[in-house]
Amino acid sequence: MSVVTVQLGQCGNQVGHELFDVICSDALEDQRKGYSTASCERFFHQTAHGELVARAVLVDMEPKVINQTICRSAKSGRWRYGETSHFSQKQGCGNNWAHGFCVHGPRHRDVVEELVRREVERCDRLAGLMAMMSVAGGTGSGVGAYITRYLRDVYPKSFILNHLTWPYGTGEVIVQNYNSVLTLAHLYHHSDAILVHENDTVHRICSQLLNIKHISFTDVNRVIAHQLGSILQPALTTDSNGIYSRNPLGELVGSLACHPEYKLLSVSTIPQMPSSSIAYSTFSWPGLLKHLRQMLISNSKMEECIDWQVQLPSASERTRTLLGSSFNTSLANLLILRGKDVYSAETGSFEDPALYSSWLSPEEAFNVWKSPVIFNKYEKSATLVSNSKALLRPLDNMLGKAWNMFASRAYIHQYVKFGISEEDFLDSFTFLEQVISSYNQL
Repeated sequence: MSVVTVQLGQCGNQVGHELFDVICSDALEDQRKGYSTASCERFFHQTAHGELVARAVLVDMEPKVINQTICRSAKSGRWRYGETSHFSQKQGCGNNWAHGFCVHGPRHRDVVEELVRREVERCDRLAGLMAMMSVAGGTGSGVGAYITRYLRDVYPKSFILNHLTWPYGTGEVIVQNYNSVLTLAHLYHHSDAILVHENDTVHRICSQLLNIKHISFTDVNRVIAHQLGSILQPALTTDSNGIYSRNPLGELVGSLACHPEYKLLSVSTIPQMPSSSIAYSTFSWPGLLKHLRQMLISNSKMEECIDWQVQLPSASERTRTLLGSSFNTSLANLLILRGKDVYSAETGSFEDPALYSSWLSPEEAFNVWKSPVIFNKYEKSATLVSNSKALLRPLDNMLGKAWNMFASRAYIHQYVKFGISEEDFLDSFTFLEQVISSYNQL
């Protein structure tokens, strides 16, 4: 089954390119026919000449990034984007969510729908749609939210996963908190799951783990692509009978987003290090999984920042008075292991009932996928996708900053003139406050 990716805005297109590059390199490097075939079928279609063409639609309101992205993929010599699978205009959204959602989205809906339809019809079987965007700007967030809503109407029975890049807390755009609030509130109604990468976290990975001195957006995007690729590449599920998973989006959503109020997914990956160090490093599954489990408990996205002081409560201590405790409670977790001796990895520590809310049994709340194929040169690697309290703090901070601006009516007129009213803002604030409340109840 195949995944059609919709890359929206500057961020979505740049991250999307890095993701396809990682996936293609990984698929072509491994000589196991079943793995390589499953990966290529999932993300590419082949021309009569054997060229790999990404199953992707590129959308931006300005042509520069799309043109650069298409040229970079073609120069790789391994894969490319479709010649007519992109759409751009000469005028952007000016970082205004309302301009993207109320003007550009409806105006260009039919064109984007036709591009997506062509890609869907190239699939023998559609696994689902993955929309990639940022939440801070105008095109990725505004047009992205509108396109996601429209895709839900056109493909009501298909899985839709939104991948969001969260802005730096110090601020990239003055109205980024408004844009983020509006984006999340709208996507929550139409997406099956929302997978989030925080720029601040990825930046720290580049600096502290990869030892990059002058960090560029390309460096950040490659880290995101590595983590996404480790999730989306073929793997064997518990009941797969030795056959690589057929529907990555469906199985991801089914494992993690089992309730409509809980759709926010975070990612942790171990190990992460400079490529020059990989050949001189050795890892054991017990060590990797011990560290990854503590990263989950203490809500640490990097191994170097693990807080070993945060411990799970005992069964007798686990009462509702622990709502304000420091450990990170999960609704569901998906562990993906790749590399040598993967079938010897013992994952029972992730089935501890203390990790989870009481709504699901650990057997239902925890799933594990495995693949013996080495991923992106790491002999052993583990990725944890978690539906937990991990994103509560950045979400609450973003909402608080947006409320403060809204209280003084800062920049509201810029949204009102394109069709977003103050009531729309209040509805979005109220909805996200309910999301925060729900996650606090885990």
